[in-house]
Amino acid sequence: MFTIGDFARYGRVSARMLRHYDAIGLLHPDRTDPATGYRLYGAAQLARLNRIIALKDLGFTLQQVRGVLDEQVGPEELRGMLRLRRAELEEAMAAAAARLERVEARLRSIESEGHMSADDVVVKSIAPVRVAELTGTAAGFEPEHITPVIGPLYDRLFPLLATVGVSPSGPGIAHYEDAPQGGGAVVVHAGVTVSAPAGPLGDTGITVVELPPFEAATVVHRGSMNGVLPTAQTLARWIDANGYRSTGYAREISLECPEDRDEWVTELQEPITRA
Repeated sequence: MFTIGDFARYGRVSARMLRHYDAIGLLHPDRTDPATGYRLYGAAQLARLNRIIALKDLGFTLQQVRGVLDEQVGPEELRGMLRLRRAELEEAMAAAAARLERVEARLRSIESEGHMSADDVVVKSIAPVRVAELTGTAAGFEPEHITPVIGPLYDRLFPLLATVGVSPSGPGIAHYEDAPQGGGAVVVHAGVTVSAPAGPLGDTGITVVELPPFEAATVVHRGSMNGVLPTAQTLARWIDANGYRSTGYAREISLECPEDRDEWVTELQEPITRA
């Protein structure tokens, strides 16, 4: 048997926490010394303590923890619950990290107002290009709407191309247009340059299309596309200051896409005409 201090040490919790768990009926000591009133715990109770702490750390309330343990959930079912909760937390962490990245991009844009150089903006005549693409619809053009749509499209695109024996012949090209239903929705085209004939590629859902030529103001963005705002706004300011107007969404040409998104290199190609 262990004293409450020893049991707390083995369980990596505080004695105060164990007293609270006893008080609310979550984890009673194995027995209490009638002479001294000291709480005594058995080694077998570490298993219940481990479950309590794991569930609590994953966001379950103590009432929910007691419900789970009182139902005598087996180890496999408990592991399944913990994996599910872990996945939910990981998803929330990823969303929070992306949100922080967007906030930082907005702050960089504010800090760079009137100071960011537009010397790297270049006007180009963009030649027609053939791409194999999948499409989806995003609720808006904000990164939090675009990223969850375009990422899975690209995840599907390349394996599907491999199944029909089509290899990319150039960079990835993402482009956008207003969705027919309006309301700010955007049709997302996730594509990659190919030399295949135009038309559908079997039953993959991929369509090969030829994008038309256009005159573009271009600039290179370095880093994750969640942080593209300062670059895009530099391009917008250049367009306005140089007597042009935009005629549509910018294409995004993936020049370098290593695993670390902070090392991505993307060219923005915004269609323009003289104002």
